[in-house]
Amino acid sequence: MSIQVNSEGVLASRVFLPADQSHPNLLQFFIAQFPHIQAKEWAQRFEDGLILDIEGRSLSGTDPYLPNTHLMYFRSLVREPEIPFEEEIIYQDEHILVADKPHFLPVTPSGLYLHQTLLNRLRKKTQISSLSPVHRIDRDTAGLVIFSIIPQERAQYQNLFRDRAVKKVYEAIAPFSRALVDQLPMTYTSRLEESEHFLQMQEVAGDPNTDTLIELIEQKGAMARYRLSPGSGKKHQLRCHLNALGIPIRNDQIYPILTPYQKYELDFSKPLQLLAKELEFQDPVAGEKRAFQSKQSL
Repeated sequence: MSIQVNSEGVLASRVFLPADQSHPNLLQFFIAQFPHIQAKEWAQRFEDGLILDIEGRSLSGTDPYLPNTHLMYFRSLVREPEIPFEEEIIYQDEHILVADKPHFLPVTPSGLYLHQTLLNRLRKKTQISSLSPVHRIDRDTAGLVIFSIIPQERAQYQNLFRDRAVKKVYEAIAPFSRALVDQLPMTYTSRLEESEHFLQMQEVAGDPNTDTLIELIEQKGAMARYRLSPGSGKKHQLRCHLNALGIPIRNDQIYPILTPYQKYELDFSKPLQLLAKELEFQDPVAGEKRAFQSKQSL
């Protein structure tokens, strides 16, 4: 079975046709299998050649339902936010690719984003269909993201992040705190858990499960530039920690106050002032020390 990627770098999804089901044709199967997608949308995907057999041949909606087989299909979006900023590939060999991601661009497809994602842009640019991220950063955050090229090696790179074997350094612009400056550098720890709102994390009582080394780089009037070195990798960890210290990151739309979600009309003039600046690790495949630095600045 070959990996199917279309001209826009979108990877096909797989679906299994169970033996305990029966449908007049393939179109009726997809309508029943994915009721949240309108029937006319599936009909259009068949017409556009977006439904394939396991060998990559386009299928018709009138083709018969064949149980115990797999098919492939491509996602399709009627509308998608356009992100007018470009990523940059700063390193590539036969094992990994390191990209410098702009603000606002998601790493992988989800929700409203399909083509306008770092993964699909890179697949289209490099024609490497097997590209896969070994870690993630928020859509709002800019900076370094590592992708594996050979699927069999991906777990080795992922394990570096799981085992805290990657030195990660971020930079952030946040308010300058006279009360806090005498405590810096400091390692802030807390326990972070999901809150009632899926977009926000919250600090709760209990043993800490996050830690961040916070250092002051420079003060610029009422604002300051901080160096953040997370030991752990919880969702929104850096944003939560600076917010808890009373210095929320500049232009943060989630902490301390969750603002209404912008779907299409994004305000590109106010990027979150958080940058994944440095990554350093021992390459588990090549055996060499790797150190990368973002070319971006806040």
